[in-house]
Amino acid sequence: MMTNTSASKAPELSPKERLIVALDVSSAGEALSLFDELKGEVGAFKVGLQLFSAEGPGIVRTLVGRGAKVFLDLKFHDIPNTVAMAAVEAAKTGAWMLNVHASGGSEMMLRTAGEVGEYCDRNALTPPKLIAVTVLTSTDGPTLHEIGVTRDPETQVVELAKLTARSGFDGLVASPREVKQIRTAVTNEGFLIVTPGIRSVSATKDDQKRVTTFAEAITNGADYVVVGRPITMAADRVGAVKELLAQA
Repeated sequence: MMTNTSASKAPELSPKERLIVALDVSSAGEALSLFDELKGEVGAFKVGLQLFSAEGPGIVRTLVGRGAKVFLDLKFHDIPNTVAMAAVEAAKTGAWMLNVHASGGSEMMLRTAGEVGEYCDRNALTPPKLIAVTVLTSTDGPTLHEIGVTRDPETQVVELAKLTARSGFDGLVASPREVKQIRTAVTNEGFLIVTPGIRSVSATKDDQKRVTTFAEAITNGADYVVVGRPITMAADRVGAVKELLAQA
């Protein structure tokens, strides 16, 4: 079984429901403190490589047990069987959403969608949303050329978006600057677009290159936006959330 391929029409969500806070910290204590502080203010939380490497799948289960929607951002990229089996294990944590790299190809994504769907069917579980990373927001044209990709980032994103949609996935991760092009290229109803690289109007870019604001991402057609440092490093985190949401 494949997960549902959906796409052009965005879910009817409030700005708060669209906001995912990245728990890019090094301990469960820090992550749970951020969760407790922000759980009534945002829609979901992201567990990425830093926190997962420090605490393992237990932190995902703990957050889910406390009522969090968790986007498990591990960006799997390996041979099809390895990614599919890893994704099944990730689904067992109760994560609401998880991702792989679209550049792993259609066989990898099709196998992953099938194995995760079958496991969840057998165990009467709600399957996680499966999304694919297109081109990292830290990547620009020279970076792509460095690894032998001659397309510009925008073209590469759109081609990977079309591949993702054909491969049984629920959506993708892309820079907010490419959302409009993706919506034109992929017309599957309900197809999700998750955008990192979100900054407040006054913030610096840090190591992100293809970035924009929360309001611009939503206007362009993003379903969910991931924000880390502009919130987690703020002196007033709840205030930072309210500032972002006020833009929408």
